[in-house]
This record gives sequence, structure tokens and C-alpha cells, in this order.
Amino acid sequence: GVVAATLWTVAVDAWERRHERPGIAARIGLGIALVQAIAALLSGSPIGYFAPPVLINGVYGLAFLVSVAIGRPLAGVLATESYPIPPEVRRLPAFRRTFTHISLVWGTYLVLRSVLRLVMLMSFSIDVYVAVNLATAGPMIAALMAWSFWYGLRALRRAVAEAHAVS
Repeated sequence: GVVAATLWTVAVDAWERRHERPGIAARIGLGIALVQAIAALLSGSPIGYFAPPVLINGVYGLAFLVSVAIGRPLAGVLATESYPIPPEVRRLPAFRRTFTHISLVWGTYLVLRSVLRLVMLMSFSIDVYVAVNLATAGPMIAALMAWSFWYGLRALRRAVAEAHAVS
């Protein structure tokens, strides 16, 4: 499993590079997979395998929250990497406001999920940890992704319409 996960992330990173995309998310994933593989091999323990992504997700959540505090919401950075948002839209106050809200939601989710997973990993069996991990991953991430796209598009479309109405 460790080798397969590592090879998968190497392949995704190579795919991104081959298609001349920035690939920030792919590089982060590759870094996490390599840390996870090394920790698992060095510790010889399932906790050694599962702990790095729990901690890294917590750091990622903090990065979302800190990005808001410094006025450069990470959700906006990631959005502009995956979709060519015109510069005039990025300059609108609504752009920062919208992606500030999205970053706050994602940051809070990631930090709370990391705390929950860490408690499960340290206090219960690996089976319980895996069940909690799965229950808080796919369904929640799908819902947050759907909300992020819906909210982001709706807010930016309104802002662009208002900007055109004023000018």
C-alpha cells in the first residue's frame, strides 16, 4: 500500500508537469506521500503511516486560516491555478471576500478533522480510525467542494454583474 500510494502521487506529479501546469496540489500530495512512506517504514507501525497526513492536514488547515489573516486567501490562489480568472475579476473586492469565506470554511474543516483523526488514532483501534477517516473524508470533501464552487461562482457572478451595472 505504501509503495502504491507513493507511485500514484509520483505519476500525478509527472502528469501535471508534462501538461505544463503549476501542479501545486500535486507537489503537496507527493510531499505528503513521501513523508508518510518514510514514517511508515521507519516506525514499522500503522500509527507511523497514518499520523503524517493527519498532522499535515492540520497544517494545511492552518495555512488556509493564516492566508486569510495575511489577506491572501489560499482558496483564491488555488482557484486561479485551476481556472483562468480574469485579472479584472481578481481585482474586485468581492474576489477577496468570497475566497476569504471559502478559505475560512476549509481551514476550519481541515483543523477540526485533523484534531478528530488524531484523537481517534491515538485512542482507538486502527479500524475505528479508518472508519472515522473515511466518514469525514469523501462525503464532507464532496459537499465542501460543491459548496465552494456554488458559492464562489454565485458571489463572483453577482459582483461582476454589479460592477458592469455601475460602469
